[in-house]
Amino acid sequence: MLFSATRLTARGGARWAALAALLSAAALLPAAAHAAASALVTPVDTKPASSAGPKPVYSDAAALGKLIFFDASLSASGKMSCASCHSPSHAYGPPDGLAAQLGGADMHQQGTRAVPSLRYILNRTPIWSHAQAASLSERLSETDNAPVGGFAWDGRFNSLHDQATFPLFNPGEMANKDPAAVLAKLEQAPYAGRFKEVFGQNIFVDRTKAFAQAMYAIERFELEDPSFHPYTSKYDYYLDGKVQLTAQELRGQKLFDNPAGGNCASCHIDQKGVDGSHPLFTDFNFQALGVPRNPELKANADPKYFDMGLCGPLRTDQSKEKINCGLFRSVSLRNTATRHVFFHNGRFHTLKDALRFYVQRDTNPAKWYPKDAHGKVDKFNDLPVALRGNVDTTDEPLTRKAGERPVWSERDIDDVAAFLTTLNDDYDLKSKPLK
Repeated sequence: MLFSATRLTARGGARWAALAALLSAAALLPAAAHAAASALVTPVDTKPASSAGPKPVYSDAAALGKLIFFDASLSASGKMSCASCHSPSHAYGPPDGLAAQLGGADMHQQGTRAVPSLRYILNRTPIWSHAQAASLSERLSETDNAPVGGFAWDGRFNSLHDQATFPLFNPGEMANKDPAAVLAKLEQAPYAGRFKEVFGQNIFVDRTKAFAQAMYAIERFELEDPSFHPYTSKYDYYLDGKVQLTAQELRGQKLFDNPAGGNCASCHIDQKGVDGSHPLFTDFNFQALGVPRNPELKANADPKYFDMGLCGPLRTDQSKEKINCGLFRSVSLRNTATRHVFFHNGRFHTLKDALRFYVQRDTNPAKWYPKDAHGKVDKFNDLPVALRGNVDTTDEPLTRKAGERPVWSERDIDDVAAFLTTLNDDYDLKSKPLK
């Protein structure tokens, strides 16, 4: 439930659907990626893998995709690659604590959302879906299922190659004018010859096909490279019985799991699947937490601008579904303790502040939200007033009232933070064996 900006009022049916899907990694492969992998490459093994293991053996397409992923020359500025925002040394998340990264032709254009990590979820994300009841009255009730699946904060991409396309043309990122501009750079790249060897000597004649193959190559790299899903955290070793958690970490897990307390595990599942697969710490659902508006985002200088997640402005096909406004995807909490920016709008810069907001949002709203012109706390101020009813106020711990005691004390927050730190990859198991 943490670190996604979201609604949780009607998630029961969707929660069980997500849990059922999580039982099988193959069932969660994006449809387009699964079809392509079946046709061209042996499907990727998604079992836990050590980052200290042998170097990966790529398909030809994936080897090209790695070169493209790290190639800054493919941007309008010549300074931004996929890895600029999704840094391998930062769990494929942002390399700094900026609320949104800078890009564009001059590298001074600010994005509108924090950069999510690409680690762990790429090969197990279900396609976007929103199962709804037939009648309008049921849709508006709390029994309506929450949306699930898709890539990006708003789930608008159902394949990795579609997701990879967006940054290339986003004016605030790589800022290319069109596919022709990308292909012109690709033809001059040092690996252009390899691109022809893999996809055909005449591949650049068919510009549409050439661009599609470049995006497919990025997709294959992201699916085949084990560094996107290493499973080398202390918690992974704990699940395998190779190490013990400390008393503080165990207390934190108990607080994390408690449905009458933090209730985090209802969205960020922390148990093994029935097939023994290790948890991803997300159920891929969408929720509205009412995260405060972030003045660090330049877009927010316009009081009429609102990032409403599923219903815009980046996603357009759900704009008429007003009940979805303000919903953002529940991200994986793996490696979250290494980050310096939290939630979709980058509003918080420390893990403990993000945790504090989560449990104190309703008990002390004046701490988190500004006052309006009438001196009243402007709660849920990053959504238009008419849509603030979408914010979750029915699921624990988001049910409290002003003045009540939060479900977590400061010591509890320290304990939960300690537990979340066990989700950081590259834990040194050899120097800390099981006692």
